[in-house]
Amino acid sequence: MRFEYAMRFQYKISAKIKTLMPNQPPSDRFKADMPQIPGVTAPLPRPGANRPSLKLVIGLLAVLVVAFLGARWALRPGRVQSKSAEPQAQIELPPPAPDPSTLIPRATDASPGVATVEEMAKPWSSKRFFIRNAVSGVEVAGILVRLPTGSPSRASGYWAFSVDAPYGNCRLEYVADLTRLRTEYGFAAAKHPMVGNPCNHTVFDPAKTTALPGTGAIVGGAIVQGSDLRPPLSIEIRVRGKDIEAIRTE
Repeated sequence: MRFEYAMRFQYKISAKIKTLMPNQPPSDRFKADMPQIPGVTAPLPRPGANRPSLKLVIGLLAVLVVAFLGARWALRPGRVQSKSAEPQAQIELPPPAPDPSTLIPRATDASPGVATVEEMAKPWSSKRFFIRNAVSGVEVAGILVRLPTGSPSRASGYWAFSVDAPYGNCRLEYVADLTRLRTEYGFAAAKHPMVGNPCNHTVFDPAKTTALPGTGAIVGGAIVQGSDLRPPLSIEIRVRGKDIEAIRTE
């Protein structure tokens, strides 16, 4: 009974304290009051004592202003472009040189012309051309030579041959340099341009003819030095007006 009575008494005391301090925050309940001294007026609280320092506020404002200006500067539109660079001088490259093979005439059935009488007027002048072999269908490279004898208006004044050697894989060449015929081919008797085989140094004379063994056919380009078995393969020539035409290969 005593314990129950003590508990009730304690509850009443607690309730009485709560009624005396209903709105006082818990932290102020146990704060001691400033003693009042008779005749002494209590100091009034200083205005702005609980406010932040003025310097702190100014400092924060300055930081904000700097940050704002920095953001504006970073996001500003591009600066006024400097003077546009002067256009550089364009370097004009020369057009590529045409393929020499495209400039060489090609004799066909519809257009067999490979040269004109005028451009072949000088003795020993020469010109390259192509003609298709009617049997194999292969395009053959040939050389046309103006002979020093014969009329320029007749086929007998010209000789044409295939640059492919009759046997082997060598390509024949028209050598107009007499010194080269003497030094490279060892043909000291050279008096005019010749046809040579650079593989075995055989020399053929365009101005001379010979009979083919076995057939007896007369062909130009007789062998004057070397070991080749026969002269170059001939290409038949026809003169029509001012045009020189390649007709067929041997």
